[in-house]
Amino acid sequence: MRGSEALSRELKRLAVEQGFADLGIAPAVTPTGFHSLLQWLQRGYQGEMSWMESRAELRRHPESLLSGCRSVLMAAMNYHDGSVGVAAGGARISRYAWGSEDYHVVLKRQLAPVVAHLRAALPLCRARVVVDSAPLLERDFGRLAGLGWFGRNTMLISRGFGSWFFLAGILTDAELVCNESEERSYCGTCTRCLDECPTDAFPESGVLDARRCISYLTIELRDRGIPRELRAGVGGWLFGCDVCQEVCPWNRFAPSECQSEFRNRTGAWPLMVDPVSLLRMGEVEFLRLFRGTPLERTGCEVLRRNAAIVLGNLPDLGGEAELVAALEDESGLVRAAAGWALCRRGGGVGPAAVRERLLRECVAEVASDLRLSLEECG
Repeated sequence: MRGSEALSRELKRLAVEQGFADLGIAPAVTPTGFHSLLQWLQRGYQGEMSWMESRAELRRHPESLLSGCRSVLMAAMNYHDGSVGVAAGGARISRYAWGSEDYHVVLKRQLAPVVAHLRAALPLCRARVVVDSAPLLERDFGRLAGLGWFGRNTMLISRGFGSWFFLAGILTDAELVCNESEERSYCGTCTRCLDECPTDAFPESGVLDARRCISYLTIELRDRGIPRELRAGVGGWLFGCDVCQEVCPWNRFAPSECQSEFRNRTGAWPLMVDPVSLLRMGEVEFLRLFRGTPLERTGCEVLRRNAAIVLGNLPDLGGEAELVAALEDESGLVRAAAGWALCRRGGGVGPAAVRERLLRECVAEVASDLRLSLEECG
């Protein structure tokens, strides 16, 4: 059996060889962020993400995921490829979803040799890989493992490579040498992330109200429309939002190379940033393009709803005929969003089509939304 200090160094070296920017080790404890999580949930900031509340207690300690857990290895993998992505004024998708493969799959695959090395060195140890689908406070353990500090935008930020990175963890009952926790914040007096948020999603520094966050609105909010007062703030974001990271000065240190699975595919997927095409898209075409990517989980209906909102905010992208056609869509989410977009764009054709649709609308919630849209455009 190797000494735990030597083994810890070997695991870190192997992680870097597997494409990770860094790997740190933290003790398996109840993170201080757990109590902040409970307060956050009490304030209702989780919105409709009911799973966060129902599984909150499981986040108290890593033993809920692996009995006897003594160490938590946290690995950070950069997904910034240095490209701009889309011209100013166009529709956008969050950088983490640009790649050809879901990051959950990639991170688990790249961590497999690290786990194998750990088990070879300690044959009796148990280990489990987790990638944000399990109830673990990854950012808290990332900080405890010395990977970075919590920025004002709640992101984990590294002095060495910014915040454009995924986190993955290895839970083990082996006792390894832990890194020193990053207790200091290096944000200084900078408040750019708070000031530039289009929907004012930060009620205070270090606290996110998910109900106002564009990422939540375009990805997690699936059973109803985006709140009317926040639709204009969504701007051109079809899926997710990167504003608070794009304005962060620490991201000037972000690498310009990443795993091939995360590189910009906008050239291969021209529809990704074309809300007009997305609005016309059916389920079969959606799955053909996005199966195995982060967008698949959100679904075709929600992405089409988002496309309508974007077209309302960015009329220069065209799509009036598609929005009018979407008033007849089988999805109430899409019909309401299309009606809002047509009224926001103004002119004669759009509002007239919405008025005509309103006379035939049988779903009360959709009818109310269309009526409000017409009132707002006069």
